[in-house]
Amino acid sequence: MEPKDSENILRYAPFSSVVAPGFWHNLSQLKLDVDRLCELPRKIWGYYSASDPPGFNMSLFVDYSSFNSEFTVEPTSLPSNGVLINTNTLESFKETDKMALVKKYGEELKEMILNGDALKNPWLLSKFILLTHADLKKHQFYYWFAFVSPKFPDVQEIQPAMKIDQVLSPQQVESLSKQYSGITDSALRGFLCVTLDGGGNISLLPLESYCSAFADSTQRTFLCFADPSNLQQNPGWPLRTLLALIPFKWQHLVGSTLEVIGLRRKFIQSSWSVSESVLFTLRVPSLSERQDEWVGWERNARGKFGPRMADLGATMDPLRLAETSVDLNLKLMKWRLLPELDLDVVKGARVLLLGAGTLGCCVARLLLGWGVREMTLVDNGHVSYSNPVRQMLFTFEDCKDGGRPKAEAAADALRKVFPGVVAKGVKLSIPMPGHGASQRDEVVQAAQQLEELICASDVVFLLTDTRESRWLPTMLSSFHGKLAINAALGFDTFLVMRHGMRPAHSAPSAAAPPMDFTAKLIGGEQLGCYFCNDIVAPGNSTRDRTLDQQCTVTRPGVSLLAGALAVELAVSVLQHPMRGCASAWCVSAPMGSSDEAAGPLGAVPHSVRGFLSQFQLLQPATQRFTQCVACSSQVLDEYAQRGTDFLVQVFEQPGYLEDVTGLTQLHQEVPCLEVLELSDSECASMD
Repeated sequence: MEPKDSENILRYAPFSSVVAPGFWHNLSQLKLDVDRLCELPRKIWGYYSASDPPGFNMSLFVDYSSFNSEFTVEPTSLPSNGVLINTNTLESFKETDKMALVKKYGEELKEMILNGDALKNPWLLSKFILLTHADLKKHQFYYWFAFVSPKFPDVQEIQPAMKIDQVLSPQQVESLSKQYSGITDSALRGFLCVTLDGGGNISLLPLESYCSAFADSTQRTFLCFADPSNLQQNPGWPLRTLLALIPFKWQHLVGSTLEVIGLRRKFIQSSWSVSESVLFTLRVPSLSERQDEWVGWERNARGKFGPRMADLGATMDPLRLAETSVDLNLKLMKWRLLPELDLDVVKGARVLLLGAGTLGCCVARLLLGWGVREMTLVDNGHVSYSNPVRQMLFTFEDCKDGGRPKAEAAADALRKVFPGVVAKGVKLSIPMPGHGASQRDEVVQAAQQLEELICASDVVFLLTDTRESRWLPTMLSSFHGKLAINAALGFDTFLVMRHGMRPAHSAPSAAAPPMDFTAKLIGGEQLGCYFCNDIVAPGNSTRDRTLDQQCTVTRPGVSLLAGALAVELAVSVLQHPMRGCASAWCVSAPMGSSDEAAGPLGAVPHSVRGFLSQFQLLQPATQRFTQCVACSSQVLDEYAQRGTDFLVQVFEQPGYLEDVTGLTQLHQEVPCLEVLELSDSECASMD
């Protein structure tokens, strides 16, 4: 037998525990409402990862989902089955026999290895104990983790650990990456078997296939485990339990040279790769008289074996808990699914919603889900009895006594859903072309107030009922270089679009570049606005209209679809490296495209047109119109020079915008051209 060399002894990177505040909240509720004085063990879940980002590795997490009956964390995380023992008193917590406790659950693990359960269900190999005491008066929690593992003789490293690409070819590494990513069941991803046949083909097999594969001399066989360690020479703690299979279950492999792959994944070029994985070449000795000893108790922050204490007196405040939970929901996406997601950009966005009706309520509610903390809602209406069934932020109580102002009621409802949001309601009538300006001072004041709101915002949602009510905010958003998202509804159709975003207008504009009809992509600066496909100025669409024509009559689901797409489009634009200047495909982007038009959340179209009668979505994109009545250089230059005088003339003279942009001359030059005055719903439903 070779002499022992302390430098060749395998050393493991231990787990460190991470407890989310939501875990303590759930534990408190269970203690008060269910367990009371009961100290019986409770099954819980933990999870760890062998994937990026840094800081996520080498840790075992427990959070609000740990008490679920089934493991519910995303597939990129790996399950660890645990047992929670919550003592009634601090004395009981201190006096618990820690060695007896870890031995008890170690023996359970050994039995699962011997009877084969751990081979059929490899996640059983990852086991932990969480001993706690909850002082619910002070909101102080004492806890100690044990990551159960056998104390068998030292494992020898036959040779230094090496990167997997020193052993496998790039094609074999890629094949292993794809096969591993194709395993959708998290319970099977922690411990596996890998074979390499004489033809150089890689196969990923269940753990229970290892012995038969190892016996086949025509192929090379590896033990494989998801390795949470990021240290080159030190595998993660799960390997310690995996190797227990050899002296307990596979005694014929004792003393054999074993090759073990520590699978470590990294997000590279929009896909997961295992190129950072490490190969360990080991020899496991036979059991000694210490075979029934078990270890795993975690060291505390001082490096000593002892418990920790979490003082959540401040964070257990409901508002603080709500804020933490909202952030956690979004961070889970970032940690496991989208490492490049920039949550701070969305959280810090100042959002202005023009319209607090069916669309406005839906958009505001979904923005909360994305973590937006600051919203201003603008509307001039009051809540009527027909509103609450379709407008999710209102209730029957808001309709009484003439109805509360919509903007104010919606802002109050948002704060009730999530008190951490800074929501403000503004009652304001948006001045509109064709509606006159008999009270000049009031109209000018309203226009100035709207401009101040737009200047103070990062994203402007246009969610009003009529076409003409969108003109002034469209022009101002373009003038000040703001991201504008428009949503319009028909009976069973809808339009969602982002306006082209250019720098703030401060000087007379240069001539717009000619349209390129052969381009596949349109730059964000050249995308059109809501009015760029029109050859008429907006007028009064409610004059001489019946009740059904004055109201936006739609199928109930249309507004929810449009509102959801409007929010997702805005967030996708904010996540794109070019923000509002992101290019858009002239037609729907091909599946799997990874060009400049795609961002972390995927495609960033110019517009989405939905047809509910056919359950169809289209993604057309158009360049801005050089004679647009809202965003053309003629209109922006006129506003820069004349300010409110220009606006008043637009409101009082419906044909003035057509004169400024040259549309009047266009109509005269093409006498056969039919000019139709379209309502908002008709605009939304046109092809």
